[in-house]
Amino acid sequence: MPTDSGVDRARLAALTARERATFAERHPRSAAAYQRSAHLFGRTPMTWMNKTAAGFPVYFERASGNRVTDVDGHDYLDFCLGDTGAMAGHSPAPVVDAVTHRLSTLGGATTMMPTEDAEVVGAELARRFGVPYWSFALTATDANRWAIRLLRAVTGRPKILVNSYCYHGSVDESLIVVGPDGRGQSREGNVGAPTDVTSTSRVAEFNDLAGLERELAHGDVAAVLMEPALTNIGIVLPEPGHLAGVRELTRRYGTYLINDETHTFSAGPGGATAAWNLEPDVLTIGKAIAGGIPIGAYGLSAELADRLLSRPDLDLVDMGGVGGTLAGNPVSTAAARACLDQVLTERAFDGMISTATAFASGLRKIIEAYAVPWSVSQLGARVEYRFTDPAPRTGTESAAAADPELEDFLHVYLANRGVLLTPFHNMALMAPQTTAADVDRHHEIFDEALSELVGTKS
Repeated sequence: MPTDSGVDRARLAALTARERATFAERHPRSAAAYQRSAHLFGRTPMTWMNKTAAGFPVYFERASGNRVTDVDGHDYLDFCLGDTGAMAGHSPAPVVDAVTHRLSTLGGATTMMPTEDAEVVGAELARRFGVPYWSFALTATDANRWAIRLLRAVTGRPKILVNSYCYHGSVDESLIVVGPDGRGQSREGNVGAPTDVTSTSRVAEFNDLAGLERELAHGDVAAVLMEPALTNIGIVLPEPGHLAGVRELTRRYGTYLINDETHTFSAGPGGATAAWNLEPDVLTIGKAIAGGIPIGAYGLSAELADRLLSRPDLDLVDMGGVGGTLAGNPVSTAAARACLDQVLTERAFDGMISTATAFASGLRKIIEAYAVPWSVSQLGARVEYRFTDPAPRTGTESAAAADPELEDFLHVYLANRGVLLTPFHNMALMAPQTTAADVDRHHEIFDEALSELVGTKS
């Protein structure tokens, strides 16, 4: 917990208890469904769904655009958007039409055969991100895993380097952080690691080129796997020159660079890679590109693709460790083609980023009015408020700035008034359907919350 988030802890506890009681009264059907879920591990389809500010999760019934409705009939403005998976909005019509046509007219959810849609999607991803050759997965986690295997194979080096408190799904190699002594250690809570993560990985702080060079100098790093900006620990933006420095150092030490754009896709139609003129060797992405249909993808540079395909000793066809029967299936590629062509367009991103800029500006004004030591970070269509000022510059600083009790209060307060944020942090994402009125509604509630928590404006 931070030393000072600018709030009275006793008042915070009392208000949170009140809001949780209100939530329980308003959501009897969600509470009952949760209690009936005796055959689900952790009572939810995935155990992470237990991350809730209110004591039990909201059960979903239907959604459209940036609105969702729960089983108790409550409507919400959705700024979570499936933690980027629904950045195109829920069930965008072009994606629904493409998937319906594939399933009901053409047929074939999975066939182990290519479709022409896959090439169209690959070409569009190449155009947007500048990486020419693409392959598909079902999640970005798998895309990262397969990219790691390819780069270990082509370099003959055993280790992967990541940033402390990065997020690359459940990739084993990424669950390493910088410890108090400055050396790598397993991230707290790492479940069932197959081996000590320090034997597979190296770690450096984001925005620390000296630390990165120190680790690369060992000469055993196949690839640096990184987000162009940290996201899941809270937005941590790159300092001027940092990403160019990373690229220079990886080239100097013969290490490949993987940009994971799964969340930083919010920076624009070509993610941070296009927005900031980055030059990765590999780019991984998932979630948003198929409008909510499960997908992952990874793109390879021409040099890397040629090196891999020239290696007859690598089994890239059968059981070599790179593949998945359902990956690249007709439904996911049809959905991605429709989403990229008709929904998450350049025009849509212009609107989303403009809305996010207004969201961030309004937040800053409210925070300044109450004189709390908080800050606001924006990454394209994504905005986050942090309980520290200035905003953190490394993953470890970002983790230390967390305030779970304050976060829970704001989340349940907003939920009780019809607004959802990403449950794991204070992230608000704009969809193409998010309006200025939606932003105003969030800010109205946010202002009310601070009024109750802090008191009068300064």
